[in-house]
Amino acid sequence: MSVLLPRKVPRRAALRGMLNGAAVTLALPFLDRYLNSNGTALAATGASLPVRFGTWYWGMGHTPGHAIGEKRMSGAGIEFLTETASLKRFESKLNFFAGFGMPLDGRSNYTHFTGWVGSRTGSIPQKQGDIPDTTLDLIIADEIGNNSRFKTIDASSTGMPRENYSARSAESRAEAEISPVALYTRLFGPEFVDPNSATFTPDPNIMLEKSVLSGFGDVSKSYIAELGAADRERMDEYFTSIRQLENQMATQLQKPEPNAACVRPDAPKEVPAERVAASREMPNIIETHAIMAKLLAMAVACDQTRVFNMSFTDANGNVRRPGESSTHHLLTHAELVDPALGYQPETFWFNTRCSEGFSAFLDAFDGIKEGDGTLLDNCLIFANSETAYAKLHTVDGIPVFFAGKAGGRIKTGMQFVGGGDPITRVGLTAMNIMGVSAQSWGTKSMRTSKPLAELMA
Repeated sequence: MSVLLPRKVPRRAALRGMLNGAAVTLALPFLDRYLNSNGTALAATGASLPVRFGTWYWGMGHTPGHAIGEKRMSGAGIEFLTETASLKRFESKLNFFAGFGMPLDGRSNYTHFTGWVGSRTGSIPQKQGDIPDTTLDLIIADEIGNNSRFKTIDASSTGMPRENYSARSAESRAEAEISPVALYTRLFGPEFVDPNSATFTPDPNIMLEKSVLSGFGDVSKSYIAELGAADRERMDEYFTSIRQLENQMATQLQKPEPNAACVRPDAPKEVPAERVAASREMPNIIETHAIMAKLLAMAVACDQTRVFNMSFTDANGNVRRPGESSTHHLLTHAELVDPALGYQPETFWFNTRCSEGFSAFLDAFDGIKEGDGTLLDNCLIFANSETAYAKLHTVDGIPVFFAGKAGGRIKTGMQFVGGGDPITRVGLTAMNIMGVSAQSWGTKSMRTSKPLAELMA
């Protein structure tokens, strides 16, 4: 009988190779062989498993008094009411933030726009369509997203590519994948390097493309030096995207070691034409979202990306029931409040489906084992809407959830009462948790230097 003795690995391994005389390096997935006996850290260095960051978005906020019970003080325990009952089972992995303000400093509240821009950029837009600063997901991606195949992945189940709430500016707003087939092809198509495949052959086309792109390095420096400030900024952003593409190609030129957690999923089926035409009907959104959630979760488990964004419904609530003409948005304004129930019943139905969608998203991440816990335990997911109460377009009290344990960096199962403090305290907290060393965040009255210290573990 042969006895295999475990070989001590000094650090997280990396594959190295040469391309046209230059070294290329690929960081490998975190396998059990690199973990300590508890599965909580790297065996040699004691460094924690990587923490990933994601955002999840839903439109039209919550139903006041029927979503989350109010508290007078921050503390343990979240009271999930009827609208959010599906999230109760995740209480130990959630935090909820209520009562945080969004001071406008005399600027207009551009309905269904100002709320998400302010909460994700820390700045209030000056006009409709203005995105004055970088969204927090990209600030975090600049910190943690440079060593994976994709710096970020954006997906939306709404059928509208532009309904993605990630941007560096109004002119640089990423388009989301809206097709499960397209998302699968991007993540797990021909360019995916399967760590569990017995064979590996680098794609010569990728080698050539990477070599060509690398040749732009010196040219870009001399070209940018001759431009004005505005053009330099634009070209720097352009060449940054080229460098990101080079990194993406580099990860495909080496075969990673086997990773049991990474399982290449089956490809989704093509969507029939009639289904595409009805993409904004809630049952179809739910179906599309469920497929995308599983694809995103597996992409994160396979270390394809460490930053991701998912939109369940859009900021303008362009979703309807089958056979109905009134959208979620229209109902929030036109539907009467039922005097017996105390809320708008049709609007409430849509809001409840949004909470169930978030629960399904968390299921996808919590269903993948990683270390001594799950993938969700090693994530921080920032979930928010653009308004608190859509009928009144309120931007004070916008609901925000944190999901996941961030690798043990935070306490969970808590509800935080903002007391009118700027909502940027929540975003600054998220960035600090993810390793961004910002001492403050936001502009004007939204600027804060007070992360929620009581949340930190």
